[in-house]
Amino acid sequence: MRRILPVLAGASMLAALLVAGPQSSATPVPTPEVTLPPIPAISGLPIPSLPTDLLVPKFTGAPAAKQPIAHPPIPQNPWLSPDGTNTMHNDSYASDAYQVSGPLGQSLKVKSASYGVRECATIAFDSHNRIVGLCGGLEGFGMMVIDPVTLKPISELRTSARNLATGTNPLTDICGGTYFFLDADDVAYPTTGQKTIQKIQVQADGKLVRQHEWSLAANVAADDCLIATMPDYDGRIWFFTQQGTVGTLDRDTGAIKTYELPDGEEVTNSVATDETGGMYVVSTHALYRLDATADGVPEVTWRETYDRGSRLKTGNLSQGSGTTPTLLGDRWVAINDNADPKTNVLVYDRREGVTDRLHCTQPVLADNAGTTDNSLVAAGNSFIIENNYGYGGPTTTILGKTTTPGLARVMVEDDGCHVAWTSNEIAPSSVAKASLGNGLLYAYTKPKLTNPLSNALDAWYFTAIDIRTGKTVWSRLMGTGIQWNNHYAAIYLGPDGAAYIATLAGLIRITDG
Repeated sequence: MRRILPVLAGASMLAALLVAGPQSSATPVPTPEVTLPPIPAISGLPIPSLPTDLLVPKFTGAPAAKQPIAHPPIPQNPWLSPDGTNTMHNDSYASDAYQVSGPLGQSLKVKSASYGVRECATIAFDSHNRIVGLCGGLEGFGMMVIDPVTLKPISELRTSARNLATGTNPLTDICGGTYFFLDADDVAYPTTGQKTIQKIQVQADGKLVRQHEWSLAANVAADDCLIATMPDYDGRIWFFTQQGTVGTLDRDTGAIKTYELPDGEEVTNSVATDETGGMYVVSTHALYRLDATADGVPEVTWRETYDRGSRLKTGNLSQGSGTTPTLLGDRWVAINDNADPKTNVLVYDRREGVTDRLHCTQPVLADNAGTTDNSLVAAGNSFIIENNYGYGGPTTTILGKTTTPGLARVMVEDDGCHVAWTSNEIAPSSVAKASLGNGLLYAYTKPKLTNPLSNALDAWYFTAIDIRTGKTVWSRLMGTGIQWNNHYAAIYLGPDGAAYIATLAGLIRITDG
């Protein structure tokens, strides 16, 4: 027990913190001979389990049979590693869907590893199928290369310090450490809290080497920060700041070109891009398609405002859509709004020449208790939304508390949209993922337990939902306690179909037996 106390204490400290509260060229930043040391991982230790695991069901339901779902093709962005391995949302379309078949629930094997008080919210997979993670803790962010089977760290590199002097809550701070992308040459491109984009090579032996760093400080306001980065299909690196600066970086010349969204519009999520040159981003007021001119200047191709509501809902990081735009086929792009009494899934026609872009406004989730701060999942001819209403951080899901139920599938037809099903599963903050290879939607759930012996316990489950029917197929306990909270991190499927979930204390791997 002594060996796990630091992890538990650290997780408690995280929870306590939540309660408390012009055009230019990029200047290359030389890599110093002496860099910040990595935050040492706790090699070999699992995420600590508790005796209370014995008081809740370990597995419910039954194994599934594969029922693959056909999905419109997603063109491979040549500047990203293969789809399913390159970003938090799987591909340039931000589909959150995998072609590979994930766990079916057959004699599930669960393995975990603790990395201290760090969460690897975004992970990718290199050409050797190793995990490449961007992991954040109280002190800042770092890249990690992790063995995909043992979950032991292979190498680490500190990328960005966190400025705690600003009073920013580390649990809601997404500046310079949430998103990155991996290219086909095993090179990662994370943003930093120091307003830079780094180029980090994952070598054949798994070591991380910082090759280059571009400073964007001259193009980003002193009180602003980098949120997201993504390459378009021509290889430009686009970047987006919280206060609405949109920029492109030519990594050969270092040239930076920027555009400013209207005053008051913020960006708090990632972005999507397609093969026609469009870059799609949602601000707290509108959905945008931007394109770059021949010399790289970002321009607004179209802008669609939406109902951003009258309040910041518990479960959102900003007053507005909580989604990364999700693309489907060669026609659709979808987000959610922030309307009341019901939030809506909004589906737009992104084709060139369309004058009436809003295809449908589909109400979903509970009245006055529905929102999401996670990307919609594209599966077949549908978008799936997860309800995060009521999640305000780790303290809102302790002592048996949980959030508002609800996942819903919205079908898109030529003449409109309709809700195919609504699930009562409760997924406080996970980025759900679809396995097109087997027809299952994976969510990270925390049910409201009714057994008098367990209703004050905090049990976290890896849950599989039938995409076609919305019925829960099975749920497997990961553990009880705050250390199993995944706090807005995504679910991932590796190239071999293994599932991974990051938590406040480490990483979980789930496979069929």
